[in-house]
Amino acid sequence: MAWAGISGTKMAVLEITNDGHVRKLRLNRPEKKNALSEELAWGIVAAVEDAAEDDDVWVIAITGTDDSFCSGLDLTPAGNGGHPYLSQQDALLDDLGWVSRFPLMLRDRCDKPVVVGVNGVAVGAGLSLAMAADIRLAAESVRLIAGYPRIGGSPDGGLSFTLSQAVGYEQAMRFLLENRTVGAEEALRLGMVGEVVPDATFNARFDEYCQSLTSISPITARLTKRVVRRATALVDPEAHFRYELQSIRRAFTSQDGQEARNAFIEKRPPEFKGH
Repeated sequence: MAWAGISGTKMAVLEITNDGHVRKLRLNRPEKKNALSEELAWGIVAAVEDAAEDDDVWVIAITGTDDSFCSGLDLTPAGNGGHPYLSQQDALLDDLGWVSRFPLMLRDRCDKPVVVGVNGVAVGAGLSLAMAADIRLAAESVRLIAGYPRIGGSPDGGLSFTLSQAVGYEQAMRFLLENRTVGAEEALRLGMVGEVVPDATFNARFDEYCQSLTSISPITARLTKRVVRRATALVDPEAHFRYELQSIRRAFTSQDGQEARNAFIEKRPPEFKGH
């Protein structure tokens, strides 16, 4: 599979390390601001699945390399050759694709606490990954951006659910439609993150926080996640994530969607026609 051997070398796009009972996943494409290639995206899904099944892992930590958490989907040919909804793997093997596996794996199919350290910019699918976690810590320099409107898309990766659950309906609508940049303090006020940490001490605090969660019984932690998840979960998460994918496909294949992406690439204002 695309993620085979992903942690085997120093230059792996996903670095996987263990520190006691904490399994840390570090997105490692700094030259692309940790943008999601198919190798990296499917690697995250596989790594979370592996950690969920490993009894020695009590907490799963996810963060990024250098000054970025994840800048979203890598739209270059070297990254995906397009976007994930049209890839052969998604079309033939997995109709949900990796982007919908983020919330399914992190929230619904893993009952261990998942903590994300948002160490820098998080955009689009990268923001969806962060919001799918149970707990988020942010560096002071963090920048959260929806990203979808500028390329003619509606949200995916469970963001329509996780964001509105965190901040409420109107604030979610404002954030998604206005496509503005939210900094750390506003993210904290809105409820998109639970703690803001100075950049200089962020990595140490992130590690310390994840370790602190291993001081309680792993049974207690897992049962707590189960009951909170059940109290707040979608009735049919897979159906909702398929609806997200259906919606973003319609957006991308519209003439306005094509115009949005062309304008983004050409660095000009788009001219929308409403079809």
